[in-house]
Amino acid sequence: MIKVLKVLTLGSLLASSALYAANTAACVGCHGAKFEKKAMGKSKVVQNMSKEAIIEALKGYKDGSYGGPMKGVMKGQVASLSDADIADIANSIAGANKAEAKVKAVEKKEEKKAVAEASKFEKEASADKAKKLENINAHVADKARLEKEDLGNKKEVTEEALGLRKTNLYDEDDKTEGVMADYSRPAPGSATKFERAFVNAPPMIPHSVEGLLPITQNNNQCLGCHMPDVAKSVGATPIPASHFTNYRPTTKMEGDKVVKEGKVLGKNNTADVVIAKAKKMDKLYQGRFNCSQCHAPQAKVDPVVGNTFQPDFKDAKLKGHSSLADAMNEGVDIK
Repeated sequence: MIKVLKVLTLGSLLASSALYAANTAACVGCHGAKFEKKAMGKSKVVQNMSKEAIIEALKGYKDGSYGGPMKGVMKGQVASLSDADIADIANSIAGANKAEAKVKAVEKKEEKKAVAEASKFEKEASADKAKKLENINAHVADKARLEKEDLGNKKEVTEEALGLRKTNLYDEDDKTEGVMADYSRPAPGSATKFERAFVNAPPMIPHSVEGLLPITQNNNQCLGCHMPDVAKSVGATPIPASHFTNYRPTTKMEGDKVVKEGKVLGKNNTADVVIAKAKKMDKLYQGRFNCSQCHAPQAKVDPVVGNTFQPDFKDAKLKGHSSLADAMNEGVDIK
């Protein structure tokens, strides 16, 4: 925007300067191209003068009623100017000065706005860093709940406790109802991210997906915020490197043998075959295009049973980030 205004204003400055170029050619040396200097270090800065003040000064120099130390020099410069010439020069200088002032005002406004936006982004970024990842499984491993649901320590187990529906098996048709899942969540960009269930688990979607699903071949709105080149600026989790890599193995038949990535597979064992050679791509691998295939919206539903599983994050960063691209061959015998 600033550049456009500068170009437009420069055009108006050039156009206006052309009107008085013949009469002000000798002025530029002392007053500056934009009349921004004090002539000989003594005069007023003409750029700061109004049109009326410029006309008054030029007429005064002409009739000898105006001026200080520069009076003698200026009298000779304006002696041949008519009142119309003086008016044209004053109009042109004032117009050019006004345009220049407008550009500076716009630049200052834009600069102030940019500084304010940068400051806002820094504050939001700091606030995001201060936020802790929400552990949605914390209440599932509640000690009191686990003790209550531990059937091994009970002398008597009711039929309600045996099933996940928690209703009597004989009349469940009349009383059993499915849990109504509530998927309402904060809007994208305003939700606290969820801690991963375990290392490199597909993270749950913490925000509302209204209008974002279903994902189709020609419409994936998730990419608008989560592509790596955009994610940081909007505070979203960037799509990891593993999603830009093709891990599909090269597999073929050679006679009656299956050859995968150059290795002949045994009848029942594929554990000794290293993962496919990574084929890194500069665009999202299509096998990862359907985000909701692995990343599910989080519903406000109480899990039907407790869970004693506790994830072991060797690095706290892995609670909110993926290391899958670096761990594809972990546990594989590559001898």
